[in-house]
Amino acid sequence: MNIAIIDYGAGNIRSLEYAFDRLGVKAQATSDAEDIMTADKVIFPGVGHAAPALESLKETGLFDLIPKLKQDVLGICLGMQLMCSYLEEADADGLKIFPMSVTRFQTQLKVPHMGWNRLSTSENESNADEEYVYFVHSYFAECHDDYTIATCDYDGRFSATIKKQNFIGCQFHPEKSGVVGQQILQSFINGTLGR
Repeated sequence: MNIAIIDYGAGNIRSLEYAFDRLGVKAQATSDAEDIMTADKVIFPGVGHAAPALESLKETGLFDLIPKLKQDVLGICLGMQLMCSYLEEADADGLKIFPMSVTRFQTQLKVPHMGWNRLSTSENESNADEEYVYFVHSYFAECHDDYTIATCDYDGRFSATIKKQNFIGCQFHPEKSGVVGQQILQSFINGTLGR
């Protein structure tokens, strides 16, 4: 299996490579369009601020490429947010794969939302219902009846996992979420995540 991790200067690539190594699968970081298009599966990671991430995606041509991918694509944290239609942090359009807005937490709780929190699934997602996963984010995607398949509560529900056709997004970091995260990544490898 050939897994491409999209390298656009805004990803937690090393921890993802280690996570796939633990599963016995080779995942390679690349910014080459041909490598990404021909991979069996694609990881779209992201940490940091939305505006420079969008700028990097546009400079490299990946902004136009990613929505056209036909294989399974997993967006993680900022990667998931970038797949949405509008990003408040950058006051800009995202990749518009998901018709959802990403907005800042308006809460008296500490922001960023950081640490372990409960994942609640609306479908059977690798037996991870009601398990804890690791989050680090100040912005979140709204819940959407058609695309949200798992939620989390941080002074209100938000989308923890979203799915549309071959695109899946996780707001949390599966590569930092212990056994549950490994199960989720294995489900992605197997093609069963969100199905």
